[in-house]
Amino acid sequence: MKNPSSLPDCEIPANNRIPRTWLWAAVVALAVRLVVVGFVYQGFLDPGRDHWEFAFETGKIARSIVTGHGFSNPYYGGNTGPTAEIAPVFPYILAGIMAVFGIYTKASALAMLSLNSLFSALTCVPIFFVAKRSFGLREARWAAWIWAFFPYAVYFSADSMWDHALTALLLTLLLWIALYLEDSTSLWAWAGFGLLWGFSALTCPVVLGTLPFLVGWVCYRLHRRGRSWRVPAATAAFAVLVTLTPWLIRNYRAFHQPVFLKDGLPLAFLAGNFGNTLHWWNGSVDPCGNAAEMAEFQRVGEQAYMAEKRRLAIAVLQSNPQTFAWRSLRRVVYMWTGYWSFRPEYLREEPFDPPNILFCTAFTILAIFGWSKALRRAPEKAMPYAVVLLVYPLVYYFTHSDIAYRHPLDPEIVILGSYAVVCWLRARESRAIQPLVQEAELQHSITSRTGAAY
Repeated sequence: MKNPSSLPDCEIPANNRIPRTWLWAAVVALAVRLVVVGFVYQGFLDPGRDHWEFAFETGKIARSIVTGHGFSNPYYGGNTGPTAEIAPVFPYILAGIMAVFGIYTKASALAMLSLNSLFSALTCVPIFFVAKRSFGLREARWAAWIWAFFPYAVYFSADSMWDHALTALLLTLLLWIALYLEDSTSLWAWAGFGLLWGFSALTCPVVLGTLPFLVGWVCYRLHRRGRSWRVPAATAAFAVLVTLTPWLIRNYRAFHQPVFLKDGLPLAFLAGNFGNTLHWWNGSVDPCGNAAEMAEFQRVGEQAYMAEKRRLAIAVLQSNPQTFAWRSLRRVVYMWTGYWSFRPEYLREEPFDPPNILFCTAFTILAIFGWSKALRRAPEKAMPYAVVLLVYPLVYYFTHSDIAYRHPLDPEIVILGSYAVVCWLRARESRAIQPLVQEAELQHSITSRTGAAY
């Protein structure tokens, strides 16, 4: 009798068509992350630099909101006025937590880390359904359970107050919806898709870069099916614009000039390309890592400070394009392998890099193997993953990279890796069962000849 988990969807019994693997995986994932929260939360309560470890710039902006100063003051050490260094969603989420549980309190730390853990655990749901739609039920189960215990997923949620876990959830939801929109021209569905894109961009603007490519692929699929795509795509674009417009208006009123979502790109560029030859990040150009930079930021204000950094970034790029190109190539390698340097002075700063390199590289290889298998067997299933994995990290190749910036891609990497594992298991099972099949065929042939003789 066949195992239902190995059957195509059309052969799965109706009462088992959508098993609750996704639910149990999410519950277990949340439990694992909450256990970790109980061990690490105290590290966020350090009062040094005015509780800087409590979510860094996000925490400072959240405190400013709660204390009535608005979306302002991203650094410690004084009032620096309105800011657009951080996208608005996560600071407002943290501000809501602080309003209920207190500013920089133990309860707020536990609540924020638990919420991040919930975001990560809920990612099991779109992972399961994306994998099921792309590859099958067995792959979906593997992917959901791997995510429940995936080390990066645990670390960047239970031990982080950044938006990486939420961004991973949102990007996977967007991919899930895109896969279903390949068969739908419902304007309501496309409008919801656009609203979610806008919300995701207000959480992490980098997500917006994948919009034209992923939507373009969906429209191409609709066109191949002979279905209308222009009106649905325009509806989604309008929904994105509606979602982003209030924040763009706020920025214009706050700074008296257009600011698109965030204004920290020049600072990020310099942090990855200026001064520091040892590390992938140069903290001395950032106000939080240099007292002189902090004083200058406070003296001139955010917009004048960023304008000066923009001029410096252009000068750095023009004066030494070869160094920029070389560091960009190194950032590509770092994003997919975790490797930056084995120099002793670097490893003293990053002592966990060697095991991280092994783990990161292994999953990248698994994902590449899974994607190549999918490309050979069903190119239309492989292409959306290629769009997300190739386009999303582009901005980090040119500014500065961090293994945390890869985390929003980890759900797709886990899905492709799960597909690779299941392909290997199926090949192994096929090899194991082949002698039995041959023996059964031989017995059948002998029986047939014997019957014919009688």
